[in-house]
Amino acid sequence: KKTADYVIVGNSVAAIAAVEAIRETDCDGSIIMVTKEGEMIYSRPMISYYLAGKVKLKNMRYREAGFYKQHNIQLLAEKKVVKVEPKKNTVKLGDGSLIGYGRLLITTGGEPVNPPIKGAAVKGVFNFTTLQDAESISRFIKANDVKSAVILGAGLIGLKAAEALLARKIKITIVELADRILATTFDKKASQIIDKALSKQGCRLELSDSIKQVISGKGKVTGVELLSGKKLDAQLVVIAIGVRPNIEIVKGSGIKVKRGIVVDNAMQTNISNIYAAGDVAEAAGFFGGRKMVLAIWPDAYRQGRIAGAAMTGVKTRYQGGIVMNSVEIASVPTISVGVTVLDGSEDNVEVLEKSDLKNSIYRKIVLKDDCLEGVILVGKIDRAGIYTGLIKDRVKTTSFKELLLNEDFGIISLPKDYRKHMVSDVPMMM
Repeated sequence: KKTADYVIVGNSVAAIAAVEAIRETDCDGSIIMVTKEGEMIYSRPMISYYLAGKVKLKNMRYREAGFYKQHNIQLLAEKKVVKVEPKKNTVKLGDGSLIGYGRLLITTGGEPVNPPIKGAAVKGVFNFTTLQDAESISRFIKANDVKSAVILGAGLIGLKAAEALLARKIKITIVELADRILATTFDKKASQIIDKALSKQGCRLELSDSIKQVISGKGKVTGVELLSGKKLDAQLVVIAIGVRPNIEIVKGSGIKVKRGIVVDNAMQTNISNIYAAGDVAEAAGFFGGRKMVLAIWPDAYRQGRIAGAAMTGVKTRYQGGIVMNSVEIASVPTISVGVTVLDGSEDNVEVLEKSDLKNSIYRKIVLKDDCLEGVILVGKIDRAGIYTGLIKDRVKTTSFKELLLNEDFGIISLPKDYRKHMVSDVPMMM
């Protein structure tokens, strides 16, 4: 049986961040990393650019090939952990072998949600969350001369898939159950701008609808039938309705799970030598501390670093996750941060808006008790960093609220104390 001081399951961004944090404190402790994927550490947000043909495989690397050797990691690639056994301090692999650990970090990420669609088990139906998915889709397009595709889901994954396929001159229809695209982070105005831009690029949208069944011939996709009864031709279907935490390996282990693996502000689970980070972890949210799963790359990195440090005994505190999405859709840049979709039940909330729909520009700011809680920027996103800083630092905007939507809003518009804090980390007197 192999054993190590630190065992890490997964090798995406949270795992890499954890290794880097461990090695800052502990240069000698043994590390075993187990991943069901290959050796290459790649940048997951880039898979749409790879599918579009804009980025070559070698440029997908998130860390260089020598990373494992440099950090003295024993890598077990293309190996699947099937079970965590906390009482024995071991993880069990698919081949039956066991690995013992001193401390364990679970970074198994998210897995795609696949609804039960009649006829979907044919060639030409794909998910789009891994580099392997992008490679499989690319190969299928070439081998079958794909001309038209249907994407189920108009969230971030679906829209990134649409961008990539449009770049390959494939005719796209996006099918979405909600009444607008990016429904969890965009309001109607923001969605309308993107709808228009997508339509201009020849992308068709079928909203408030879903796929009832996949139609096929000779074992390959030929089209889909929607719940509304509409039939669409397609040689390719991408299922992109979302991801859920990949918690399979901890079932029955005694590790506390709700939607994801529940962790505290040091990424520690209810079992003291087991940690979780990234898309599999359910950690405190920034607003009110309510636990949430946040499938966002920068946040997974932050959580990984905190977990790695904590495993060596260095406690740093996770400040809570903020929902953040940045994506360019049909040549229109967009970003949404924080609380952006309101249901009308919120107290002391004020919404500021400015739009120039003709030029695809829209700005929306959500304030609670004069503190920024959310922002949507469409078309012009160059002030996103300042708004995000104001959200994270809980700055009272009372004295400059009327400037927030101005074209020339920038650092100079902010109070002197806060400007000083931004450049020198001087505590604010606000």
